[in-house]
Amino acid sequence: MAKFTPPPLDGLKRRIERHRQEKAGERPGMFVRQTFQLSRQEAREKAREWFDEFPKAAYWTEVESWRQLDGDRIEFTMRRLPTAD
Repeated sequence: MAKFTPPPLDGLKRRIERHRQEKAGERPGMFVRQTFQLSRQEAREKAREWFDEFPKAAYWTEVESWRQLDGDRIEFTMRRLPTAD
């Protein structure tokens, strides 16, 4: 009786990983991200600059994450598409 040898799964693993990345919208290089640590007022101004320069409708600009730090400072990450195609 012949011994069963399972097929290699490398190709399947790559396809699953690629699918997960595409589904999550996190393909490498898809978004431009920049993180800032600014005072509350400066943070508002910086976010407004991004939205003015890279309109949300064209670049999918958004505040991806934010948190309040000690001393009334805000750490936040802005995200946008590299082009408005």
